[in-house]
Amino acid sequence: MSGTHTDVPSMVSASLPDPVPVEEYEQCPVTDVLRRVGDKWSILVVVLLGKRPYRFNELHRGIETISQRMLTRTLRGLEHDGLVHREVFPTNPPSVEYRLTPLGRTLLVPLSALADWAVEHGPDIAAARSAHAPHTGMTSQG
Repeated sequence: MSGTHTDVPSMVSASLPDPVPVEEYEQCPVTDVLRRVGDKWSILVVVLLGKRPYRFNELHRGIETISQRMLTRTLRGLEHDGLVHREVFPTNPPSVEYRLTPLGRTLLVPLSALADWAVEHGPDIAAARSAHAPHTGMTSQG
C-alpha cells in the first residue's frame, strides 16, 4: 500500500512481496493465530472462558451443538497455544476446570473489536450478499 493511506493500520499497510511466497504466508504469525481463532469453536470457547472458569461438562452443556470430542480438541489446541489453562482436581472422579491464561485474556480485546465491527457492519454485509445472490445463484450462506 502506498504511504498516502495513513488511516490504514500499520499491520495492514506493511509491504508485501508480489506474489506473496507460500512459505511467508504459512509462517506468518497472523495466519497462525487466525487459523486458531478462525475455526468453528475457538472464539466461542475463549469468550465463555473470558467470563469465568468452567468445568468441562459445564462448558460442554453451555455450547449446544459441540461434541465432547470437538470440545476436547478445541480446548487442547487453545491450551497448546498458551491461551487456556487446564487444572485437574483430585476428586473422585477427577474434575477438570479450564480458564483463560493471562495471554488468553489479552485476546479478548481484539475479539471484542472484531465483534463490534461485525455487529456494526453485519447489515452492510447482508445487503451486499443479497445484492450478489441473484447474479451468482448463491445464498447468504455461501
